[in-house]
Amino acid sequence: MPTAHASDGQLVDLTSPDTDPALADAIRRALRHGQTIDITTIGRRSGQPRRIEIVIHSFEHRLYISGMPSPRTRAWLHNLRAEPRLTIHLKQLLTADLAATAREITDPIERHEVLTKVARVWRREVEPMERYSPLVEVTIDGLEAVEPPADPTAEPIVGPSTGPVGEA
Repeated sequence: MPTAHASDGQLVDLTSPDTDPALADAIRRALRHGQTIDITTIGRRSGQPRRIEIVIHSFEHRLYISGMPSPRTRAWLHNLRAEPRLTIHLKQLLTADLAATAREITDPIERHEVLTKVARVWRREVEPMERYSPLVEVTIDGLEAVEPPADPTAEPIVGPSTGPVGEA
């Protein structure tokens, strides 16, 4: 598996002119696909890093994290509500740690648009997901600087997903 950062676990800084353009391009390509990743949030009570495995979805150059429907609010969502900064740990197509910010999606129309796509990937009904699934949009620091111009004729690339993980 390609490694996109030093073994000391430093974040890849996509905003830095010192970042290898080939590495930035590889990260951009990897993020075009839904995949299993890890995220590290900061515990809202403990202040300690909390790392979980979860699925990230990529729809039309935007990144989302969701989960299976449950009336219980996940700890990771509580943490992101308190501190929206997180680290995305890519671990499938390449290995890289990326600084990011999460935005919880609460608007019913936006939730419907995104969760319809998530439900299709997971082969689930959308209605229970709209009522009970967490949903955040993730923005990777510096990614806008490495995104290609939008191609209106391109189909969105959604990678295979075995379903959600990280529901704890």
